[in-house]
Amino acid sequence: MSASPPAPPRTVICVGDIHGFVAKLESLWSNLEAALPADAFATALVIFLGDYNDRGPHTRGVLDFLLALPERHPGQRHVFLCGNHDLAFAAFVGVLPPPPDGSPFSATWDEYIHNEEHEGWFRGPGYEGMHVQGRRWGGAIKERWNPKKGLPYKGSIYDAQPTFESYGVAHGSPDLAKAVPEEHKRFLHDLVWIHEEENVPIDTDEGQIMCNLIAVHAGLERSIDLNEQLRVLRTRDTRVPKVAMLSGRQDVWNTPKDLSGKHTIVVSGHHGKLHIDGLRFIIDEGGGYEDKPIAAIVFPSKTLIRSTETEGTTSQN
Repeated sequence: MSASPPAPPRTVICVGDIHGFVAKLESLWSNLEAALPADAFATALVIFLGDYNDRGPHTRGVLDFLLALPERHPGQRHVFLCGNHDLAFAAFVGVLPPPPDGSPFSATWDEYIHNEEHEGWFRGPGYEGMHVQGRRWGGAIKERWNPKKGLPYKGSIYDAQPTFESYGVAHGSPDLAKAVPEEHKRFLHDLVWIHEEENVPIDTDEGQIMCNLIAVHAGLERSIDLNEQLRVLRTRDTRVPKVAMLSGRQDVWNTPKDLSGKHTIVVSGHHGKLHIDGLRFIIDEGGGYEDKPIAAIVFPSKTLIRSTETEGTTSQN
């Protein structure tokens, strides 16, 4: 008897930032299911790149959708990365993993305390034991206009008001911790800061190659020691006031020097744009804007799939 052919490599799907837009997420998921062969979709590794909350109106619905996936698609593997918005949400509702050295979360305030007044950090019940990003998230920014986005702020520097309201409480209310269901808190607590996968195939002009894949919300810093970055990410080191690999902008755009020349895919969301340069992939077409789609990329083919639902229109394909 002839040997059976090797199993085709597993399809890997990386989904960009969702930001509370559940209709777009549902549309994207339907489009992925329609675009892929049934067996490839049914057994795919699906990596969500983070930022499930804020800006859009349905954070609660997004988390319900994601939590239902393992039961709906038992043959898939689902990885939920932590974005900077998710870390801040987790910090506010008290489910961020504690610092590994036992230090208090208040030790994270010092570096950014000069911004407290301007950003209107949260000072309600429980603030004394809260990570700086939770205080920023649940605070009330004094300025109404975000010049970088060309939109009004929604409650805080993180645009967190729609998240509070999706759970039926006013922005900045400490009652959010009671309103968020236990399974949502567990989801936020369990989010990983990095996912590393070996033997991911990718199609190139020279044919298919096998790569290691690193998925992290914003990217890896180009100039900082890679091993130290990986330590912070793998251990979820919440002593760090602001984790550049989850929230940075310029310094995390390119692949670190230590990985250049190695077959390593680095894939992120966070940046509000699509950017593909060799093995560096930034997949965040939506950016939390109402009129932009959520995008996903499928390996090995590097096919981009988008949501068509833009809160009431279907003009985007």
